[in-house]
Amino acid sequence: MSQHFNQYSGKKVVVFGMGRSGMGAARLLMRCGANVTVCDSGESTAVRERADLLRHEGITVLTGKEAETDPVRYDIGIISPGIEENTPLIANASAKKTPFIGELELAFTLCQCPVIAITGTNGKTTTTELTTRMFQGTGLRTSACGNIGTPMSELVLTDNTWDLLVVEVSSFQLESIKSFHPKVAAWLNFSPNHLDRYQSLQEYRDAKLRIFENQTEEDWVVVPSAEKLPHLKGRKITFSANENDSEADLTLRGMEILHHGKRLLDLSETELRGPHNAANLMAAFACGIALQADLSEMVASIRDYKPPAHRCELVGEKGGVRWINDSKATTIDAMEKAIRSVKGRLILIAGGKDKGFEYAPISSLVRSQVLFAILIGEMQHRIARDWAPLPLAKVESLEAAVTLAALKAEPGCTVLFSPGTSSFDMFRDYIERGELFRRLVEKLPDHSRSSVVDASSLQTQQ
Repeated sequence: MSQHFNQYSGKKVVVFGMGRSGMGAARLLMRCGANVTVCDSGESTAVRERADLLRHEGITVLTGKEAETDPVRYDIGIISPGIEENTPLIANASAKKTPFIGELELAFTLCQCPVIAITGTNGKTTTTELTTRMFQGTGLRTSACGNIGTPMSELVLTDNTWDLLVVEVSSFQLESIKSFHPKVAAWLNFSPNHLDRYQSLQEYRDAKLRIFENQTEEDWVVVPSAEKLPHLKGRKITFSANENDSEADLTLRGMEILHHGKRLLDLSETELRGPHNAANLMAAFACGIALQADLSEMVASIRDYKPPAHRCELVGEKGGVRWINDSKATTIDAMEKAIRSVKGRLILIAGGKDKGFEYAPISSLVRSQVLFAILIGEMQHRIARDWAPLPLAKVESLEAAVTLAALKAEPGCTVLFSPGTSSFDMFRDYIERGELFRRLVEKLPDHSRSSVVDASSLQTQQ
């Protein structure tokens, strides 16, 4: 065990939450020699199964009310990203003056290689994957982790010696950092989101800006040239997918990505399309430029890269109608980019959890680009109000939405499922939502304008 693991040896540490981040943190702390307790308010079958696994590994686990009333005062508390500080679980520990850090901070304190951190409202996962693939193409032992799915603590726990970690970081993870210090910090974009958690847009923005908090003049920042950010200590590399912007370090001309005017890559050589993907590629290249990677090797490594599932993903073509799964679009900014990427006649399926923001800012775009909108979830009434007088329908389920879209769509149309908000009102996550959409499309008959149900049975508002 490395010497730096000793900093947690013998300490009483509590981990809040038994999701993948919490499980990874508990196992990492156990390896460090800490006395580990995991507390989770849940009592579901899944929670009980995870608790049994951890107990078998020698970790104390408390669930339900027992977790919320735990009398022990711990040396450190580790908060998983999805747990808010006003929950009974955290309030109980706070009353005992337990100091908190997040799983990301824990893993960083034990990490021995440089870190690239990537944040933004949209495009984080694609850019994290592209950056990882590019550095792997240069021969560096590189892995992606963080908000992308694999907790950073899981990678730090492995016996692999990494040359570099590329970490997708969310505002939730950045709320609880203290020493987290990426060698390269990339800020992709910013738009309204998570107003069900934050009291204001500024509070959400401030949480994200913490990615730069511990950087020095020796570090690097990767930012859009048009983004107005406070003074940043790190050396700056800028990018822009706006063809009228020639001042950025990385720019877009037609389909070509340029670095200081010199061609790096043509988008037609890749599986990626649209200005948003050009911006993702430029941010990834900028990370390579910061760390002096071989750009020709980076270019070669991503020619066969395919975008993540559920992000503007073509899942089928039935009777001349294209069906696109964009379930990962959990903000109006992501929805706007998806709408702009579709050429021709468009039917849009949107809606989901009420996250507190308005859809009026893209109403003119929607009315100009969308023939018909089908709305689901908690947000359907707010969206209908903001987009009036667009022809639209409100339905009770994704199944009904797909059925109605199949009835409405004619050959040459595109049906875009781009919710523009999160899934938690109806689904476990955007993956479950996207997979259901895929299955529903696969079940549609191959001919157009399905008549599997009577359209009059669907709740519709024109």
